[in-house]
Amino acid sequence: MRLTRFTDLALRVLMRLAVEDTDLPTTREVAATMEVPYTHTAKVVARLQRLGLIEARRGRGGGLALTAAGRATSVGGVVRELEGTGDVVDCDGTTPCPLRGACVLRGALRRAQEAFFAALDPLTVNELVAAPTGPLLLGISSGARSSTAP
Repeated sequence: MRLTRFTDLALRVLMRLAVEDTDLPTTREVAATMEVPYTHTAKVVARLQRLGLIEARRGRGGGLALTAAGRATSVGGVVRELEGTGDVVDCDGTTPCPLRGACVLRGALRRAQEAFFAALDPLTVNELVAAPTGPLLLGISSGARSSTAP
């Protein structure tokens, strides 16, 4: 199973926000820290906000913050929501597979996908940023902020 770039970025945004104690980084700062385009990050932030995982505050003193639900959310649930639970392969696509009626592979791939999600289900966003990851992320975050400060 391979995550889309969107899901990968969403998980990294959640992790980045999970290590913030006081400062509320902007979408632009988060994008710069992770060295990804602002437009991609803005789309991810909008989706995470719709899911109730982050808050985005506008104006002076604004920025992004992880919600309590975002901290406690299951990584498997986030991945399911963003990736979808459709089949790994498209057996019924524009050129349907002639084996689809008797194929063992389709069921095996579905079980493998569920095992992938199940392995991520017990893990929360808070657990993703436990040591040693959290302190490293915090160092990267503050380093990017001080290098962009005037």
